[in-house]
Amino acid sequence: MKINPAAISTALIAVSLFCSPVRAAGERVIDLWPEGVPDVQPGAAPEKDDAGGGISNVQLPSLTCYPADPAKANGTAVIVCPGGAYAHLSFEREGRAPARWLNSIGVTAFVLKYRLAEYGHPAPLRDALRAMRIVRSRAAEFGVRPDRIGMLGFSAGGHLAASAGTLYDAPEGRTGAAIDSTSGRPDFLLLIYPVITMQDPYTHARSRLSLIGPHPAQSVKDHLSAELQVTKATPPSFLVSTEEDATVPFQNSVLFFEALKRAGVAAELHVFEKGPHGFAMNTNLGATSEWPQRCASWMRLHALIPAGPAQR
Repeated sequence: MKINPAAISTALIAVSLFCSPVRAAGERVIDLWPEGVPDVQPGAAPEKDDAGGGISNVQLPSLTCYPADPAKANGTAVIVCPGGAYAHLSFEREGRAPARWLNSIGVTAFVLKYRLAEYGHPAPLRDALRAMRIVRSRAAEFGVRPDRIGMLGFSAGGHLAASAGTLYDAPEGRTGAAIDSTSGRPDFLLLIYPVITMQDPYTHARSRLSLIGPHPAQSVKDHLSAELQVTKATPPSFLVSTEEDATVPFQNSVLFFEALKRAGVAAELHVFEKGPHGFAMNTNLGATSEWPQRCASWMRLHALIPAGPAQR
């Protein structure tokens, strides 16, 4: 029997929408690929949600929009990329929770559910760039400015955001759809304990395995090492890491920061002494837990949000 991938994708979307839980006021799910998911996997196992707010085996990439309160909205938008080593998504801790913080400072947030190890590169990059193109092309609909759309990424989601910020013109980031003519370049990057490099000794081995397999060519590792792809057109960036991170060494952030400085790109780096990997919005880590205030201050410096006291 001949299988029609587009029909499968349409059917999966219908099932997903039918089974969706009741959502918070204003929360809205946007299909990334209404024309059919590229390279859809016929007969794929269903997506999995775990009790801790994680998602794995993503087959239907999407954006969940969390609009800012109209009384606070300032026209800036951020696409949030949760981490999870390209093997799962920490959707609650590194997706919804940061979205709520962004809303508190007047920023409209979009949490990205992107494809993972079941697909590998270039599927996550395609999902991230399609998300950026959707938000930018429909900016008026979302009440945001097309020139103030950034990406916030945690861990492997930080690698995806940094990849979007450096590979936004890469051929593998396009599928031939009309929307490809819209720029996929983020206007700014917020990278929290990000994976940056695919090179030893600082790469995160599990993220690399999930993304490009056990024996990637050196050319592939170079292409997906964000620090090697920085140019003067790379977006301004804010980075946070900790010395105690035993999962993704803080040198990842340093490598990207140094590359940005060599290219003359505005950037700010915070390497805190304390804090394990994956602290996200944890409020019990002293100075490390102040990163959202530092981030908001940096956003004010770049006129992404209006002047005023930092909010948590």
